Amino acid sequence: MKHQPVRKAVFPVAGLGTRFLPATKAMPKEMLPLVDKPLVQNAIDEAREAGIEEFVFVTSRGKGVLEDHFDISPELNSTLEARGKTAELAAVKRTEISSGHLYFTRQHKPLGLGHAIWCAKQVIGREPFAILLPDDVVLSERGCLSQMLEVYNEVGGNVVAVVDVPRDQTNRYGILDVASDDGRIAKIKGLVEKPDPSVAPSTLSIIGRYILQPEVFDHLDDGIVGAGGEIQLTDAMAKLIDVQSFHGYRFEGKRYDCGDKVGFLEANIAFGLRRPDMGVKLRAALEDLLNAPR
Repeated sequence: MKHQPVRKAVFPVAGLGTRFLPATKAMPKEMLPLVDKPLVQNAIDEAREAGIEEFVFVTSRGKGVLEDHFDISPELNSTLEARGKTAELAAVKRTEISSGHLYFTRQHKPLGLGHAIWCAKQVIGREPFAILLPDDVVLSERGCLSQMLEVYNEVGGNVVAVVDVPRDQTNRYGILDVASDDGRIAKIKGLVEKPDPSVAPSTLSIIGRYILQPEVFDHLDDGIVGAGGEIQLTDAMAKLIDVQSFHGYRFEGKRYDCGDKVGFLEANIAFGLRRPDMGVKLRAALEDLLNAPR
């Protein structure tokens, strides 16, 4: 069975990034560098690899630099070309998104992830779409979203990326209630937002990668407030389970939570070690640091 293609992706980037203050006082947290590439650029590259054609940013005040980052910079391009900096020019050109493929919509109040996704409703229309949270970074041979789209083409419906978390941390995540599980794909019969460990139906947690059907907007329209006093995306997805297929996918790769300072540093080290231009030197530097007297 052929499923409707996923051409659009939503990037919720309206958060204030308070955990990284003062670094994020004037700079969006999504522009924090993963080695030499902003977190949001890493998410865009993952989406592009998966074949996404249209990119929807849900922003807030003070996020104009995100729009500038993906625009063409004629002065910079000309300077790099004149100086023969071909590698740098190529890197800059990879940030550019063509006219008509990049959209920005505002979330005026921080009412939760569900509300942020609802703000993209008019741009998405009645198509299946992907969601990528730039704070969640996946280091893998093949992008997490590409892997998920392969699963979507198998099973259709809605697909979320999942990882197992310690049971005492289930109250931090959206948790799956599983009907069946073959170790790769779990069929979902329910979703619970941030359940207490004593009542969590499993330890399978959703991370910041989703492929959803547009009917989720029909439930987000209701604006129902859930856990934490916010409009939760998980609650809207849970209402689709009885009428649409829902699956959780254990992706190949390592996920890093770059919304956390230690997770952000860990991701930078992991990505740096994979780089052929710096991996050896970085490993040696880390060994020197770890072996230095305390």
